[in-house]
Formats: sequence, structure tokens, C-alpha cells
Amino acid sequence: MVPITPKLTVDAVIILNGKIVLIKRKNPPYQGNFALPGGFVEIGETTEEATVREVHEETGLSIKIIKLLGVYSDPLRDPRGHTVSVCYLVSGEGEPKADSDAEDIGLFDITDMPQMAFDHNMIIDHARDDIDAILSKM
Repeated sequence: MVPITPKLTVDAVIILNGKIVLIKRKNPPYQGNFALPGGFVEIGETTEEATVREVHEETGLSIKIIKLLGVYSDPLRDPRGHTVSVCYLVSGEGEPKADSDAEDIGLFDITDMPQMAFDHNMIIDHARDDIDAILSKM
């Protein structure tokens, strides 16, 4: 019997021109809700590589990873099943455009974030000091 293990995912808190980049989800779960860009890690990929790929697929942006924000592993964080997400703070470059799993793109002030899918509001709350430190240097 093959053991069932959680799926590995990534999420990116993208800072672009002093704003946080979110995607509006095209597909369930949370279809039509805003979320951090991210997705599933593919076999043979590092979490950093997956973050770069997923952000580019969903937003068209190039990114530079600034730091690891945390690992989120609540078994109930994703209604599709148990996922473990590695979350990075990144800086974005380019003109964002919705692509892949994204219906739309939104740029939000850190003080005016919408309700988001999954546990993404909690991730932003945990990253607040790091985000504020970067924004204060802009």
C-alpha cells in the first residue's frame, strides 16, 4: 500500500510598485475570489523554481525571491485535500496580466486587502512586518 501524503504547494506574496499582487481565481475552489499566486510543485522542481514558474504562469511577472515567509500545513487549508504550502516574499517585475488559472489581476495596498481564498489573509498578516519593512524603503 502506498502511503498518502500531503501535496506540496507554493504561494507568493508579490510586491510590485508598492502594492501586493493578487489573482482572481478562474477555477474552483474559491472561483472568483482573490488569492496569492501559487500552485502545485512539480516532480523534480524546487519550491523556489515552482514559485517562479507559477507566478509567471498566472501573472506574466518575473520575480526575485526575497525571503521564505513560512510553511503553512493546516490539513484543512485547502478543500481539495491536505496541502503543505511553502510561501515566499518576492519582488515583481513587468506588467501583470491574468493568465493560466487567473481570471483577473488585482494590485492592493497592504492596508486594504480583500477577503482571500484559502488561508491567504493569514499569510499576509504573518508577513506584515516584512512587507512594511520593504515598503518603507520604496
